[in-house]
Amino acid sequence: MRLKIIGSAAGGGFPQWNCNYRLSRGARSGDINLRPRTQSGLIASANGTDWVVFNASPDIREQIAATPELQPASAGPLRSTPIRAVVLTNADVDHIAGLLSLREREPFAIYASQRILEVLASNSIFNVLDPAIVKRRELLLDEPTKIADASGKPTGLVVEAFAVPGKVALFLEDPSLAAQGFGTETGDTIGLRISSSQTPHAAFYVPGCAAVDANLKRRLSNADCLLFDGTLFTDDEMITAGVGSKTGARMGHVHISGPSGSIDALSNLGVKRRIYVHINNTNPILDEASAERAAVGEAGWEVAHDGMEVRL
Repeated sequence: MRLKIIGSAAGGGFPQWNCNYRLSRGARSGDINLRPRTQSGLIASANGTDWVVFNASPDIREQIAATPELQPASAGPLRSTPIRAVVLTNADVDHIAGLLSLREREPFAIYASQRILEVLASNSIFNVLDPAIVKRRELLLDEPTKIADASGKPTGLVVEAFAVPGKVALFLEDPSLAAQGFGTETGDTIGLRISSSQTPHAAFYVPGCAAVDANLKRRLSNADCLLFDGTLFTDDEMITAGVGSKTGARMGHVHISGPSGSIDALSNLGVKRRIYVHINNTNPILDEASAERAAVGEAGWEVAHDGMEVRL
């Protein structure tokens, strides 16, 4: 099974179009330690031919252009794609807006929790993906799902979705329910176990997570590979950077460092390979020469970049 990170940044990418914080400024100036990144996305294949996209970011067209595996075969039909399915982990704009760029009447399937499918169904703009051509299928939580293309042909990948602590998408927040998580319900944020019949190994993909609880620790114990939410290094990072007023907890993202951070929480689970994904433009781990980047490496974590591959 091959996995490839096609987008390693959080919403807005890196550098973000309107961000003048020192990291984005450095990336624009060509600092070799600040590698540009597109918005969050992953692809996987069990056979090297049929590919499944995990989250469709607004940068999907750019990501396809940079990823030969996702392009039409040179000897293929005039209209074709190796993308057989798209799997969604939440309804955030940086994970669903790219669906609109896949609207050229090309058959594939969309898999998501019932909560996420309801978001797509409630917004008529997603009808540009004709349901007669682009099939929408529910990912039942805590049950393995064989991912198939629009016609029902298996891709060889199996996904098990599970709820993780998170938050309803920003554009769906109900301020009157602030004390109850702004209307967050089970299924708004999910993690995925990705496996294949070709290998006994599996990867866990959790690009958004608000806390590491006992259930999540149990699932991740002794995992072969974990791609995990690396949005912020500290909970108040955006505040201290002067670019925002929200903490990581308010945005539904657990931070990396400190006694309540993900490094500490996930340190004794026996996970063989650990990779941070979905990295915000204020996160100092983006700077390959920073002390924070060194600390992450010393703790046994890698920092994702666009084009990074994992083979299991």
